[in-house]
Parts: sequence; C-alpha cells; structure tokens
Amino acid sequence: MISTKGRYAIRFMMDLAEQSQDRTVPLEETAARQDISKKYLEMIVKILVKGKLVKGISGKGGGYRLTRKPEEYTVGEILELTEGTLAVVACLNEEAEQCPRESICKTLPMWRKFDHLVRDYFFHITIVDLVNGKV
Repeated sequence: MISTKGRYAIRFMMDLAEQSQDRTVPLEETAARQDISKKYLEMIVKILVKGKLVKGISGKGGGYRLTRKPEEYTVGEILELTEGTLAVVACLNEEAEQCPRESICKTLPMWRKFDHLVRDYFFHITIVDLVNGKV
C-alpha cells in the first residue's frame, strides 16, 4: 500500500512542476495549495532533497525547485525514494535473502509478473503526464 508520504511527495512534485521553473517555491505556498500540513511536508521534502529530486534554497526568496525537467521524473522513482521498495512480495525485494523455496515455488512466476506490471506502470508515468491529466 502506498502511504500518504508517497502520495504527498507526488503532489508536491506536481505542484513544483506547475510553477515557473526559474522560481523557487516556498514550502508554505505548496502546503497551502495542496492542503498538506507544512510540518509533514517538511519531512517529505527532506527525503526528496536527499534523493536529489529537488533543491532547497535558504533565506529570503528561498524555497524549492526541481533539479530536472518535470518530464524527466517518474512516479516510480518518487515512490521508491519515499516508500522504499515497490516489490509486491518480500521475496522480490532486492535486499531480500534468496528464498530456499525459489526453485520449487509455483507462485513465484505470478508474483514476478505482477511485480513487473506494477514497476512498468509507475515508471512509465511522468509528473508531466499527471499534471496534464494523461493517465
């Protein structure tokens, strides 16, 4: 399940994409437009800054801006950064130990296929697609 952290991160990124790209956007503005608690949004933005998806500028006229063009961001990368793995079952998590039943597991092909569907879906939707309602 995708938490509010991931959903709000997507909304934050969309909000930045809708603003002029040569302007830094104060967090208070985005929080108000998106109806998200500023304190909660600060926590999410720290993750996005650490992951280099956004850049923060301090001081007067400060705020946040995208580090790339809006069409270069996928929903998948934002969700993986904020939520962690998008693996649908624990055994498909990249950091999981190899399952001793892998060679005989009759459900593994189903889980792999479903995992690929989820990843393909989220990694082919850009922030611009969402802004433009093309999903």
